[in-house]
Amino acid sequence: MFKRMLKSYDYSLICAIILLCSFGLVMVYSSSMITAVSRYGVSSDYFFKRQLFAFIAGSVLFIIMAVFPYKVLAHQKFQKVMLLASLLALCALFVFGHVAGNAQSWFKIGGIAIQPGEFVKLAIILYLAAVYAKKQSYIDQLLTGIAPPVIVTVLICALIAIQPDLGTAMIIGLIALCVILCSGFSGRTLLRLVVMAGIVMLLVSPLIYLNWDSIFTPVRLSRFESLENPFKYASTSGLQIVNSYYAIGSGGFFGLGLGESIQKYGYLPESHTDFIMAVISEELGIFGVLFVILLLAFVVLKGFYIARKCEDPFGSLLAIGISSMIAIQSFINLGGVSGLIPITGVTLPFISYGGSSLLLLLTSAGILVNVSMHVKYTEKKKKREPVLPKESKRRQAEKTVYL
Repeated sequence: MFKRMLKSYDYSLICAIILLCSFGLVMVYSSSMITAVSRYGVSSDYFFKRQLFAFIAGSVLFIIMAVFPYKVLAHQKFQKVMLLASLLALCALFVFGHVAGNAQSWFKIGGIAIQPGEFVKLAIILYLAAVYAKKQSYIDQLLTGIAPPVIVTVLICALIAIQPDLGTAMIIGLIALCVILCSGFSGRTLLRLVVMAGIVMLLVSPLIYLNWDSIFTPVRLSRFESLENPFKYASTSGLQIVNSYYAIGSGGFFGLGLGESIQKYGYLPESHTDFIMAVISEELGIFGVLFVILLLAFVVLKGFYIARKCEDPFGSLLAIGISSMIAIQSFINLGGVSGLIPITGVTLPFISYGGSSLLLLLTSAGILVNVSMHVKYTEKKKKREPVLPKESKRRQAEKTVYL
């Protein structure tokens, strides 16, 4: 049985994840070595070592989740503990949280920064997948089937938004929306949800109007202004986008060569986190960019394919949630780097520097690999079962009833 399970793992998916993380480690070192020395006064491999540690820890979690039966995660007691821990962690940030990037979103323990919001993404996916998998028999009942998980999701998004970390709150909301839309309810229920959402927006709009200045601060509005014409604000809000354009343009088709980026010499802020793709483009050209995008696309499409093949509602929704998370984060990051959407501070999955993000992604990827293994193992098991003719099946059934 163990050998059959080993043969059922999707090694192409595992290899794609390993390639992304390995490439990310190389690019984190290349993009951060100047920043580490000149800006933070530490050794050139400081960020690389921290990312390597996160990769090793994440790999252990990846292996555990790839082997651990994913169906256990749907247990009601686990769900309650996970939700309670998420809510307590988010509330504790307002008392013990560390401020970074204008948001009180971090716990700092012994020099290690942990962002609970990253792990809440997976918690929401697990929660929604488990709840909606159990509600399949009455999924079209709005008040008992759809509404309760939506209320919990909105509460968690609100706690993250007031840190304020609108980027993470938006991502969690979009991930939840993908899982909810794929939960199996009918078109009529979808129409009722749209109407209900419209009514809620009308009720909330006066509150938004009254708190307009606190929600849409000058810093947030400047991101939209710089999006329209970044060169006009090249010394202020458009600094990152303009230097990102310079990096992408100077890289051209073949790139300047690994480690040869000019923009990482203090011109491009956050070159090893949010804007690491700009450095990849500058150093490795279009080939480096396509390498990353194609691998990310492969992981996402593979995840949706696994969701489609999985007969277990919980496993299917898990695969949809995890794939959606990777796709949404990739789109937001690449959109910000290329100037298609405002900058939100979202990292590029598996590539950008960020220990919390890498731990979350590798844990999620382990669950996805686990679901894939169970799908493939079930298919092989069905093929091994002897197919009886219709007459034999009828006689076998009559014999069973008689006995």
